[in-house]
Amino acid sequence: MKATKTYGLSEERFESLIGTLLRTGVILAAAVVLAGGALYLAKYWRVKPDYRMFRGEPADLRSVSGIFQDTVGWHARGVIQFGLLLLIATPIARVAFCVAAFASERDWLYVTTTLIVLAILIYSVSSA
Repeated sequence: MKATKTYGLSEERFESLIGTLLRTGVILAAAVVLAGGALYLAKYWRVKPDYRMFRGEPADLRSVSGIFQDTVGWHARGVIQFGLLLLIATPIARVAFCVAAFASERDWLYVTTTLIVLAILIYSVSSA
């Protein structure tokens, strides 16, 4: 059976690229979360948590810019949160890749539809 052309690439190549993108994103996110967890345990391994009172996340971990600042400063919680942001960004990157693929094929209906989906995803992540 002959492979059909999809998005300027062979269908098998396109699926392979998307699979590699998703796998790489998940592995990278897991590695960053693991590094953050190791940093956290190295600093707080003797601290006993007090579960009698709820304490939410600090204000700097409630925004993307705060997470980036904590990650650059090698604060453990910021590194963990950054890994989770990478995990969230992985399927968003897949949608962005599909926009580029549809555009290379000049399939404007799918480009428009996928751009709408991408805009909704970006809006939902940025407003959270």
